[in-house]
Formats: sequence, C-alpha cells, structure tokens
Amino acid sequence: MEAPGRIAATPDTLDFTVENVEKALHQLYYDPNIENKNLAQKWLMQAQVSPQAWQFCWALLSPDKVPEIQYFGASALHTKISRYWSDIPTDQYDSLKTQLFSQIACFSSGSKMVLTRLCVALASLALNTMPEAWPGAVAEMVRVFQEEGGGVDGRARCLALLELLTVLPEEFQTSRLPQYRKGQVRGALGREWGSVCPLLQQLLRRTDSPGAVKARVLRCLSSWVLLDVPLSESEGLVHDCFSALPDPELFDTAVEAIVNAISQPDSQRYVNTLLKLVPQVLALQEQLREAVQNGDMETCHGICRIAVTLGENHSRTLLEQVDHWQSFLALVNMIMFCTGIPGHYPVNETTSSLTLTFWYTLQDEIMSFESDKQAVYLQVYRPVYFQLVDVLLHKAQFPSDQEYASWSSDEKEQFRIYRVDISDTLMYVYEMLGAELLSNLYDKLGRLLTNAEQPTSWQHTEALLYGFQSIAETIDVNYSDVIPGLIGLIPRININNVQLADTVMFTIGALAEWLADHPVMLSSVLPLVLQALGNPDLSVSSVSTLKKICRECKYDLPPYATNIVAVSQEVLIKQIHKTSQCMWLMQALGFLLSALPVEDILRNLHSLITPYIQQLEKLADETPNPSNKLAIIHILGLLSNLFTTLDISKQDDESADSSAPPVKSAPLPPGPNPVVVVLQQVFALIQTVLSKWLNDSQVVEAVCAIFEKSVKTLLHEFAPMVSQLSEMLGQMYSTIPQASALDLTRQMVHIFASETDHFPPIKALFELVTSVTLSIFQQGRELMF
Repeated sequence: MEAPGRIAATPDTLDFTVENVEKALHQLYYDPNIENKNLAQKWLMQAQVSPQAWQFCWALLSPDKVPEIQYFGASALHTKISRYWSDIPTDQYDSLKTQLFSQIACFSSGSKMVLTRLCVALASLALNTMPEAWPGAVAEMVRVFQEEGGGVDGRARCLALLELLTVLPEEFQTSRLPQYRKGQVRGALGREWGSVCPLLQQLLRRTDSPGAVKARVLRCLSSWVLLDVPLSESEGLVHDCFSALPDPELFDTAVEAIVNAISQPDSQRYVNTLLKLVPQVLALQEQLREAVQNGDMETCHGICRIAVTLGENHSRTLLEQVDHWQSFLALVNMIMFCTGIPGHYPVNETTSSLTLTFWYTLQDEIMSFESDKQAVYLQVYRPVYFQLVDVLLHKAQFPSDQEYASWSSDEKEQFRIYRVDISDTLMYVYEMLGAELLSNLYDKLGRLLTNAEQPTSWQHTEALLYGFQSIAETIDVNYSDVIPGLIGLIPRININNVQLADTVMFTIGALAEWLADHPVMLSSVLPLVLQALGNPDLSVSSVSTLKKICRECKYDLPPYATNIVAVSQEVLIKQIHKTSQCMWLMQALGFLLSALPVEDILRNLHSLITPYIQQLEKLADETPNPSNKLAIIHILGLLSNLFTTLDISKQDDESADSSAPPVKSAPLPPGPNPVVVVLQQVFALIQTVLSKWLNDSQVVEAVCAIFEKSVKTLLHEFAPMVSQLSEMLGQMYSTIPQASALDLTRQMVHIFASETDHFPPIKALFELVTSVTLSIFQQGRELMF
C-alpha cells in the first residue's frame, strides 16, 4: 500500500475531506516520526469539530473502511452531538436519530469499539432531546431493536441494545448538560426504568440466554442503578444477581451490580428490601468457605465486598430493626470471618483489608445511640469487638522467618501498611472497650511469657505487644493499672528476632510519658534501649525510643546520663546509624544534657563534640571536594540538632510549675549558656570553613542552621554572640548573598533589634543586607530593560 502524503495543520491545508482525514489517520497510527503524529492529531481534532465533520463522518463509517477509520467517524459524530448540539436544526433530529439506529444495526455484528461509540452518540442525542422532543426514548430503543429485519441475527441485536442501554446512564453522568436540564433528564430517565427493568429480568431469567448476554445485562443494571433507581424497583433484578453468583463467568459483573445497587445513598429508605437482602448475603457463606478452602481469592474478595457493602452502608438501618437483631448479628459475624480469613495479607489473601472500615462504621453507629439504647447494643457487641481484637492481632502476626524472607519488597511494604491500618483500628476500638482491652491484652501476654510448658512463637508475642503499642501511642494510658506489669514483663521477652525487637522498642517509646510519671521503672527498660542502639537493624526504633525517653523523662535521667552519653558516643563513632538517625540521637542527647548541672553539661559537651571539632579542623584544611563537603555538612548537622534541644532555661520553667516533679539539677549559675560557650570556641573554625565554602549554598545553609536553631532555642541568652555573628553575616551576605543568611538575619533582627545593647550591630547588619539586596534588584531591573 502506498503511503499517503503528510498532513500539516496549517491554514492552507484545512481541507477536511474524507481523503484528507484518512491520510491524517494513517499518519497518526503508522508514521514513526512523533512530530508528524502530533501534527496529525492536532489536525484531526480540528477536523472533528469542523462543520465538514457532518459530511465526512458518515462516509468514514462505510463498511469498506478499516475499524480505526470507522471509529474516528463515530467519535466525530459523538463530538458534534454532545458539544455542538445547538448547531443542529430541530427538523433534522429525526433523520439523525434514524441514521444512528441504522448504523448501530449495521455494526451490531461488526467492530465492538465502533458499535460502542455509535451507541454513545445516540445516547447523547437522546439526552439532548428527552423528554420534550423525544418522549419515551428508551421504550422506542427497545422496540426498534426487538423488531426483526435488517438481516441482523437476534443475539447481535440484543447485545447492541444492551450496549446502548448501558452507555445511556454513563453518558448522562459525564454529559455537559446545564444543571436545570440535568434534573429534567434524570427524572425522564428514572421514568424510563419501567421499560428497561422487564427486559433485563426476562434476559437474565431465560435459561437459553447466552453467557455474553447475561453478562451485558448485569453491566447494564450496574449502570442504571447509579441513577438512584429505587432499590424496591430493582429488588427482583438484585435477587437475580445473587442467582448468577455461582456462575464463574458472571461472578464479577454480578458482584459489581449488587454492590452498586445496595450502596446507593437512597437505598436505606427501603428497609423491607434491605431486610430481604440479609439472608441472601448470609446464604453466600457456603460459597465463601469453599472459595477459602480452594484458595480462590477472587471469589472471597467478591463475596466479602457484598457483605461489607451491605453492613457498611446500612448499619444504622439494620441495627434499628430490633426484631431482626439476630440476622444482622449473623451478618456481622460473616464480616468477622472475612476479617480473619486464613492466610497472610497480601500474599495469601487480599480480602481482610476490605472489612476494616466496617468496624469503624458499626462502632460509630452503636456509640451514637442514646445511653439506654446504647447499653443494650453494647451488651451484644462488646464481646464481638473483643473477638475482633483477637482476630486483628492474629492477622497482624508476621509469617515464619523463612516465608517472610521469600516475600518481595513490595509485599513487605503492603504488609507494613496493612499493620498500620490494623493499629489504627485497634486504637479506635479502644474507645468502645476501654481499660478492659488493656487488661485483656496484658493477661494474654502474661500467660504467654510465664507458661514454661508451652513453647511460644515470637510472632504471637510481637502481635500482642503491637496491640499495646497501637493504643499507647495515641491514648493516655497513665491511669492504667496494667502498665507496671507490662513494663515488668518486657525484660522477660526472649528477643531473638529483629521484628520483635523493633516492636519492643516502639512499645517502650509509646510508654515514655508513663515512664516520666513512674521513673522508678526506667531501670527496667533503659538497658534494653541502650543495647539496641548498637544494632543497625534496630536503628529507627531504638533511636526514636531513646529520643522520646530523653524528651519526656530528662529530669529523671541524670543517674543514667554517663552511660547514655557513652553508648551514644560509641555508636556515633562507629557510624552504625544513617544520617537521619544520627541527627535524632543528637537531639536525644540535647534533651538529656538540658537537665544536668551546667558543669556536667560542659564536660559532656567537650567529650561529645571534641572528636567532631578535630575532624572539622582537618576537613577545613583540605581542598574542597564532594566527599569532604558531605562530611562537613554531616558534622554541622550534628551540632545543629544537638543545639536544637539543649535548653537549660526549661529547668527554671519546670521549677515554677507546681505540677511538675522537683528538678534534680542544681540552680542555674550566672555566666554564658553552655551552647554559647561551645559556639564561641568553634566560631573561628566555622569562619575558616566558610572562607573555603562560601560559594556552596548547602554548606552555608548548614552553617546558618547551627546559629538559627541556637537562636530559636536560647532566645536572649544568645546575646553574647550577637556582635560577632552580625559581623560574620554581613561579610557573608555582601560577598555572596544567599537565602539562608537572609533567614538567619531575619531571626536576629526579630529577637535583638529592640534591645539597646545590641541595636548597633543589628542595625549595621540590617542596613548592609538591605543595601546589598536593593543593588541586586537594581541589577536585575537593568538587565530586564
């Protein structure tokens, strides 16, 4: 075949003929040059909306054309009808409708994609003409396609009609009709349901209906129920959908139709219909169990969707039908079975995650009743929710080490997210079950760890701890009488696994506020945390837990300070942790040192910082390169994070707070703040670093961060540094203006500009920065003009 000439979208070639359209389509589909394809696509889009489209679209639908060309013709028709309806004279509505009916009949045995596009075009025409110009549109569609003729076999005609009826509501959802018209058309479509429903029922119930026809019927029903067809009017068809579920070919479309029907907002009005649906859903339990036994995840998933949709959308309605409480409880238990479906998510099953929001919904509905009514429901459903906790903790268990090692990284990440969802659910359930839930978990963990006869899997222990952690992270457990026992049990756990060790760490971290109120228990758990610091696999959990303990319990930590600093120094020197965890660790040490006497702070700071200062001195002498740049930024970052949390002023605040525990550190002596002492000692070194790296914005930013975080923490105690820092900032900004220096200047001006003693250096800095900035703007202005 000879390649057609190239089409270009220029004014002199906008000749939208059949021949040119075909050339452009050939260029779009087959030209290897992407620019030519783009030109062809642009030209075709112009052709589609041109007045000539009415001429070429019918010609492109000719039976001798290839499907791609026919499809463009059908799409052009739809575009003209849906977007340019006002251009069509009213006296041409009928002929346009007749032509479309004729084309759909022709393509009912032809290309499926062209047929669908023609059906969408006719649907758009119907929406624009009903109800005034085309009353009874759907009834006429049904009648036209049920008539014999045209040489088209009955099955093809039937499928074409079903396609048309399916796309009609879909086209309505996406149509550009004005809002007032949308309301009129929705009403008209609702009245047309009377023509659609008997047809769908007849086709679905006929024993000789082919599977393809029944599948299309189910799709059609799914489409129509989205128009808020009253559930009472689709009840018979929904019942037929349940009958279709045993057929594997119809299963997915039947599930979709049922779910769409019962999840419509209006469906809760039809209480009797909903009550009839409950036993139909319960009758699926046998099919569900068989699917579980056969490892048929798709069937499990589909049946679970139906049960959850009914329960989630209609909990309130069904709860209120007190005469039917047993059948609703049976539905709840069916959903419980789905929550606890055997196998590990997401490798062996993907169903259980669908159920979690149902438990939120049911709890919200129960707790929203008045107290008398609520008490009755709680009597029935509290045991159910205790069972749910057991099921969720079982589902949260890790698989065997060997199986977990075989999982892909994506599967492990999905499982991690699934456990977070379980954690959120447990936290929510606590609102209903309260302190009894913690006691329940504690009893189980106690039996597990003290039963010497029965071997315990680490997975079981980890899951119970994970339950505690989930609740303690967000709920105030300070009043709980089981936490002392839990803290006492933790050292008895045989920690022989990374996942278990991680959860032990996170559980201790979640109890940091409780430990602050019960400092005597610190000696039970702190050794575990410090031991875990040396394990790179426990980096995130151990460092974050130490940081929480140092933040919440700092006034109780002085007896342990030497040990904490020593272990932290060791892991920092050995570079066990990644950069972000090193920063967290420095923040933890800042909290810890804040509660010590000043002389102890200075002594610890000296031993902690000296190795880094020596390393920085060495790096400052080297020629700048990417490797030593990263090392410099790392060291500066460590200092920044240490000074972010090292705040001895809070000791005074704690003393003044009558509700706070007595402060164990000595009164603050006069003299400069320890952070200021250190900054004054390293100031010359920082200047040396800047002299070599002033043109590197990342290094400058890291330097400015040290001072900015110190200023934010110390506020007016930073005063001894104001003069020399102002001078350095002015030199930096006038040499190479950088945003981080400007941010630090803003911070300095904000805090010290109103103080008489510091006004001269702050004023000089502000004037210099303003002058330099204005000159930059002036240069930019000159470049522009």
